[in-house]
Amino acid sequence: MTDNLNVRLAGGDDAALAECFHAHGSLIRSYLRRFVPPQEIEDLQQVVFAEVWRSRHRFDPARSLPAWLIGIAHNRAVDHLRARTPQTVPLDVVADPAGADGRTHGDGLAERDQVQRALAELPAPQRQAIELAYYGELTQREIAEKLSVPLGTVKARTARGLRRLSDILTPVAA
Repeated sequence: MTDNLNVRLAGGDDAALAECFHAHGSLIRSYLRRFVPPQEIEDLQQVVFAEVWRSRHRFDPARSLPAWLIGIAHNRAVDHLRARTPQTVPLDVVADPAGADGRTHGDGLAERDQVQRALAELPAPQRQAIELAYYGELTQREIAEKLSVPLGTVKARTARGLRRLSDILTPVAA
């Protein structure tokens, strides 16, 4: 049956196009869903099948029809995306970019100062382990190697230091 559809489509049979749409429409929609917004899929699917009809003379019935359809869908999706006008927003309306933690840089300055003061209150070994982990972005194993101490010691220093930081930074409820 598939071979018959392939031959009929390549030969220009109108009913073959409708049958092709019925048989492979969901495949094309599914493929397009990866590239275009949901509200544009149906329109683009129509464009794909219009192209299938216009290009039917180039289709080799001995080849895979779904693969040929996907190739056309891909090309039409790329064309569609290239033709879209990107949305622009005036710069004066856009806020300053947020930092890694989601806040603007100004919001984190006071907190960063508090953390630095709290770190200064820790014993040197605990402070060093925490600073290497968070600011140096080293793993606990890398810290152990760098400081020439056992891994368990680094873990204990980090845990104790973080507990103390939590106590220092958490305001006491009155």
